[in-house]
Amino acid sequence: MLAELHTPKRNQRRDTNETIAMDLALHGRKALVTGASQGIGLEIARRLAEEGCDVVLAARTASDLENRARQLRADTGRTVEIDATDISDGDQVVALAQRHRDIDILINNAGAIPGGHLLDIDEATWRKSWDLKVFGYINMCREFYRAFKVRGRGTIVNVIGVAAVMKFPWYICGASGNAAIAAFTNALGGESHKDGIRVIGVSPGPVMTERASQVLTQAGGDQAGQNPFGRDWATPAQIADVVVFVASDRASYVSGTVVNVDLGASRV
Repeated sequence: MLAELHTPKRNQRRDTNETIAMDLALHGRKALVTGASQGIGLEIARRLAEEGCDVVLAARTASDLENRARQLRADTGRTVEIDATDISDGDQVVALAQRHRDIDILINNAGAIPGGHLLDIDEATWRKSWDLKVFGYINMCREFYRAFKVRGRGTIVNVIGVAAVMKFPWYICGASGNAAIAAFTNALGGESHKDGIRVIGVSPGPVMTERASQVLTQAGGDQAGQNPFGRDWATPAQIADVVVFVASDRASYVSGTVVNVDLGASRV
C-alpha cells in the first residue's frame, strides 16, 4: 500500500486544480458536509463524491445548495442531497441528525468568525460567531456521535484553522474559538475508538477563499505577510485532499489529533 501511495500518479498534482481520485475505498459511503455551499466545504464534498461517496450538502441557503448539488451530480454521478440548516441553532442540529442517521462520515466545516482585535469585537458578535463555529461543532459532534455509537462506527473530521496554535491577536475571536475546537477534538477523539468512532481535526493555514480574504482585510493584514516560504495560499482542493484522506480507512489509526496543513507555518 505504501508503494502504491507513492507512485508518480498520486504525487503529480498538488498545486493545480486537476482532479485525480485517490482511491481511498470510500465508494458507497455517505458523508455530510457543513458549510458546503462554497470554498473548502464545497471542495471537500466534491472530493468525497469523486471517491465514490454519496454526499449531503448542509448550509443555510437552499438555493445556493441546490445549484452546487446539481453541478456535483452532473460531474460525479453520485447521489447529492441538500439540507438547508442553520448549524448555530441547536434545535436545528438535532433535527438535522435525525434526518441523516445513515451517514458514515461527518465533516464539520461551517464557520464565519470575523477578524479584529479584542476592542474591535463586541459581545454580540463574539457570541454569534461562537454559536456557529464552536457550539455548532460541539452540537453536531454530540448528535452524530450518538448515532455512530449505536452503530459502532463512524468518522468525524473537524475543519478548524491554524489560528488555534498561532493565536493571531488580530484574529482573537477566531484564534480562541479554533483553540477550543482543537482541544475538544483532542479530548473527544482520544477515546472515541472505544465506540468504533474516529475524531480528527484538520487545520488549514491561509487558503484562497473569499472568506479568508475578508478576514485579513478586516484585520488589516496582507497576503504576502502570511505566506510561508513565499508560496501562494493553498487552494481549497489541497485542504480537501487531506480531509478526505483522514476520513478514509487509509487513516484508520488516526484519532484525537489535529493535522496542520500550512507548509509548516505553525511549527513553533
